[in-house]
Amino acid sequence: MTSITPLRSGQTVASKATPHLPAEKCLQIYDLMLRSRVLEERLITMYKQGDGYFWIGGPGEEAFNVPLGLLVNKGQGVDHDYLHLHYRSSGTLLAMGGDPVDSLRQMKNTATDPYSRGRNFAGHYSVRKWNLVPVTSPIEVQFSIAIGTARAQRKGTGAKGITIVQGGDAGTAEGDFATALVWSSRKGNELPLLMIVTNNRYGISTSYEGQHGYEQISERGKAFGMPTEVIDGNDPEASYAALERALHYVRTERKPFLLEAMVSRLRGHSSASGANLVKGEVDCLEAFEQKLEARSLLTRSQMDQLRANYTQELGEAAAKVRHEPQPSPSSIHDYVFADKNYVGEES
Repeated sequence: MTSITPLRSGQTVASKATPHLPAEKCLQIYDLMLRSRVLEERLITMYKQGDGYFWIGGPGEEAFNVPLGLLVNKGQGVDHDYLHLHYRSSGTLLAMGGDPVDSLRQMKNTATDPYSRGRNFAGHYSVRKWNLVPVTSPIEVQFSIAIGTARAQRKGTGAKGITIVQGGDAGTAEGDFATALVWSSRKGNELPLLMIVTNNRYGISTSYEGQHGYEQISERGKAFGMPTEVIDGNDPEASYAALERALHYVRTERKPFLLEAMVSRLRGHSSASGANLVKGEVDCLEAFEQKLEARSLLTRSQMDQLRANYTQELGEAAAKVRHEPQPSPSSIHDYVFADKNYVGEES
């Protein structure tokens, strides 16, 4: 059965009726969604206090990003999933096991930042042991890069992993997105590539309607013969189920799939627009809290206490990170260019 789920005024998305996830899974997802939201709030506070130069993140996308992090085949090498994410993917990182304090270190640009040793923007993660490819600042280039890892995993090589690439709706106007559509869908040479678009109906400051000539981005995949789906990315249970379907298809068929998740943008594009709260958007965390309370899985007081605990923990961690060392001038060229052939397993 198909229902229509309202997201904001004048916007709807067709979604399949989704059965409830088990209570333990719902509580796990909620815990990670809350931790991700509190982390983003702390990063914004650090930026406004002068403990960072720039903020960009994904408050409002937790209901989709957390299930993605829970479902990936985490590891290193072609037998595990490669992830080409973007700077709104903190929920995915935490669900994979990332330490939120490391995100504070990257915001503060400390030498203890494990992702870039204090040399990159906030939200630009990189974890080699998990095949998490470095997040880039130029939008959508990850779709071209993802072709490379997907080719290494294509049918016939014996590899079991797949490539997952994610970006926003505005970036699909870039040529990299079109390149991924073409190169992943060639007959007889299809690639095991899950293409994800988290669509919040905004560019940096341009509305969706002013940039695209079609209702849903997923329609572009149909011209290339790949299956597509549009889901309510503000619903973690719908997201989990859709990701399971899409991942199973790509893993078994070794062919591409285009998944479009309709999400919210709660804090503007970045600190460049003030990181201020945006009115009129669905808050996926609040909506899920209402469901959990209605199912008697958590009380309001329990949820409030959990938020207070995480807020206090990250506040205390931020105070400690403030005193951690900055990169030395002599290290300015470190972690910029590789000094070894890591692909060739040079040690």
